[in-house]
Formats: sequence, C-alpha cells, structure tokens
Amino acid sequence: MKAKSVSVIGSGIIGLTAAIALQEAGFTVRLLAKEKFHLTLSHKVGAVWFPYTIEPRKKVDRWAAVSYERYQKESAYASGVSMISFLNAYKDLKEEEWVRQLPIGTVREASRDELPKGMEKGLIADVPLTEPPLYLPYLFGKFLESGGEFEQKTFENLAQLENLGGLVVNCTGLGAKDLCQDEDLQPMRGQILRAEKLDIPSFADPTRKGALSYIIKRSQDSIIGGTDYDQDWNEKEDPEDTSKILSRLRGFGIAEPPKILETLVGLRPKRSSVRFEFDRDFPHIFHNYGHGGAGFTVAWGCALELAEILG
Repeated sequence: MKAKSVSVIGSGIIGLTAAIALQEAGFTVRLLAKEKFHLTLSHKVGAVWFPYTIEPRKKVDRWAAVSYERYQKESAYASGVSMISFLNAYKDLKEEEWVRQLPIGTVREASRDELPKGMEKGLIADVPLTEPPLYLPYLFGKFLESGGEFEQKTFENLAQLENLGGLVVNCTGLGAKDLCQDEDLQPMRGQILRAEKLDIPSFADPTRKGALSYIIKRSQDSIIGGTDYDQDWNEKEDPEDTSKILSRLRGFGIAEPPKILETLVGLRPKRSSVRFEFDRDFPHIFHNYGHGGAGFTVAWGCALELAEILG
C-alpha cells in the first residue's frame, strides 16, 4: 500500500513538528519553505514552555499539555531540550489556568526569598526549555533521516498551494497574512538580548502589557527580554528598547550589567485565535498558524492533533 503524501509549508517550529508528526503517522512528507529553519522567527526566540495567553483557551491548554509531555520525553535524548525550574510572576491565581495542565507536584508558590526585587507573587514550575540553535537542526535532521524532502520555494496565494496536489498544511506564521489575505493576523514585535550566561534563575514577569520581562538561562548563554508590541513591523534593533530591557533588569535587583552578545528582533504571528482548520475554499489545505508568542509551547500539541485529523 502506497504511503499517504502531504506537503508542509514553513520550516519554523510549527512546520517542523507538523512534518515529523505526520511522518510518525505514516505519511510521506515534503517540506517547502521560503527560508530554511535557521532564518525563521523560531530560531530567534527564547523558546521556554511558557504560559503566554493565546486563544482558543481550551484547545491551547490541551496543546500545551501534550507539548509538555513530548518535550519531557525528548529531554532524555533530543539535542537542545531540557527541563528547568522557571519562576512566573502572576497577579491572580484564578487566571493561571496553565497550572492545571502540568503534572501534579511540578508547580509551587515561590517563597519571598525566591522572588526577584519588585515581584510580589510567583509560581515556580519544572518546564521544558528548547534551545532553537540546537533543537531546530535536530528536528530538521530527524525529518530528513525519516525520508523527508526539503525544497526552498515561495508561494504567493492559496491557489498555488492547491496546485501542489494532495494534502497541504500551511504553517507559514506571519507569512500567512499575505498568503491567505488574513486581516486578523498581525505582527507582535519582540526584541530580546542574547547575553553571556548569567548565574540567575530563569524567570518571567508577564504582568505588565508592553513591558514583558524575562531571563532564560540556556546551556551556553542567557536570553533577556523583551518587548511585545502589537502591529509593529519594525524588524530592526531599537536602542531605546535595549535600554528599557536593561533598565527593567536593574529593577529586579540585578545591578551588574550583562555582556550583550547579540540583539535579536522577531515578529510573532498574533491572531485573535490560532487558525487550526481546513480552508473553506481550498479543501485540501489545512491551516496551522497564528500561535503568537506561544509557538514552542503548543507546537507538538498542534502537530499531533493534526496527524490524527489528516490520518
């Protein structure tokens, strides 16, 4: 019996996980993308499993829980995946629905001594950390080793995707705005600093809109963030944003300025709700985009559900 075939468009974390999940479900997969994975948004981000709010909430919670389980297993063998202790600031515990998606015993209230200066309340959880410079090459290599084919190719409209023949999965992130003429899809600009490895526990304070602050300690460096500006198309470094990020860092009681190795800017694909559905006009195209700042958090959950739907 001939294996079912599918084309996946996009080589970021959503596209790569979708391609591998489909391979695991018995599909022959071709990966087509404008750029190779190292030039995508996914390569630039901090990529910790993080409760960044996106919709639809119930599906997102399920996708995040499935992704957590997958990463937890991969941490034993996959390059760039590990489990870390992560402190997350909050205002109202009732709003922290992500807590219910984690295994019992992996989340606890932070003590006063564990909270950075200025942080009133926080939860500490064991969560997956994926390091894109290590993990994305691992996924791409796994895809190729499993018989996958990759081709750099640009598409201008959905009719061109339909003409590929067979099933097509659209994982183009912000690129779907033009590809699908999707007015609901907007950029959310993020600027982060890659610094020398800091001897500071990883934490995030997402409680202030426009002033998202976090430190993610990785194996070789630390990521300091960040910004979350809606409908901002600027992909260039803004020195003022760098100053704000470092100023907020000092506000947490971190007086020693870190050595900055690199400034990274990326545009997250923000949408009122993740688009995870077949196209109404092109029935062979399935859309999987609009994950905002939670791409790594929900990627495997979306990918594995996608494989079930197409299987």
